[in-house]
Amino acid sequence: MAAVAASRLVRLTRAVRELATFGAVGLIAFVVDLVVFNVLRAGVLADHAVTAKAVSVVVATLVAWLGNRFVTFRTQRTRGRRETVREGVLFAATNAGGLAIAAGCLLVSHHVLGLTSTLADNVAGNGVGLVLGTAFRFAAYKTLVFRSPDARRTKEPTE
Repeated sequence: MAAVAASRLVRLTRAVRELATFGAVGLIAFVVDLVVFNVLRAGVLADHAVTAKAVSVVVATLVAWLGNRFVTFRTQRTRGRRETVREGVLFAATNAGGLAIAAGCLLVSHHVLGLTSTLADNVAGNGVGLVLGTAFRFAAYKTLVFRSPDARRTKEPTE
């Protein structure tokens, strides 16, 4: 019984650490996203909020890729060229889903509801879109992207 409790404690500690580093990487990527979005929104893409959001998410995705690959999921990430390409494609697809969620929130707010202020764009794209997109990305990273072939073949022991 003590071994089961110790095993659960180890898994819980690992999960908390993983969530904390995912959050830190996400915070850094969020700041990058926010800065790039607002710089573009105030400048060259002033009249194209959704395009500005798409560009800012792409830049933030590159930051998130590096952080999650080499920090958060470093023990689960794949090795080798073929596996890394597979992981990169899945990461890009997952982030496209996150982008679609954030851009969809911004699209509805900006074009359907007519809330066109910078504040409204930030609340929709960087508030609501961020929360929904982050939940989607974490689940996808954990279950699809950062899973080594060994982890896919073996299951953790059950009680």
